[in-house]
Amino acid sequence: MPSFDTVLEADFVEVKNAVEQVAREIGTRFDFKGTSAAVELKDKEITLFGDADFQLQQVEEVLRNKLAKRNVDVRFLDKGKVEKIGGDKVKQVVKVRNGIATEDGKKIQQALKASKLKVQGAIQGDAVRVTGAKRDDLQAAMNVIKGELKDLPLSFNNFRD
Repeated sequence: MPSFDTVLEADFVEVKNAVEQVAREIGTRFDFKGTSAAVELKDKEITLFGDADFQLQQVEEVLRNKLAKRNVDVRFLDKGKVEKIGGDKVKQVVKVRNGIATEDGKKIQQALKASKLKVQGAIQGDAVRVTGAKRDDLQAAMNVIKGELKDLPLSFNNFRD
């Protein structure tokens, strides 16, 4: 049976390169000189540091621009709350999404059932495997999934005939 996997994975090499470019730009930009503005990447979390909320927003904007230039969808970013870390310094943790959450997997399954296509969706860990009898049905299923979950940067891989 033909099948494909619906996945949610960012290219972490590009994310790492973008974070390094942001750190370099923060070091050279005039408006960040002498401030505590910084960015660091640990596992799948990017931590932004700044002297105030406004500066944190500027660092985030630089990060978004660098990610966009490296073809990493900014919808992968899941911003956390701004936290005070002493004095007037603040930090914000931005998580890089990886893997489809269970609720989103269920939404994909419901969308496939509602479309009346002859395909089945099965949640397998961080991915949703879609199987069907015909290749055309699978391509229609891809369009249904993209249309239903616009807020997630989903990709399709492991296409088998």
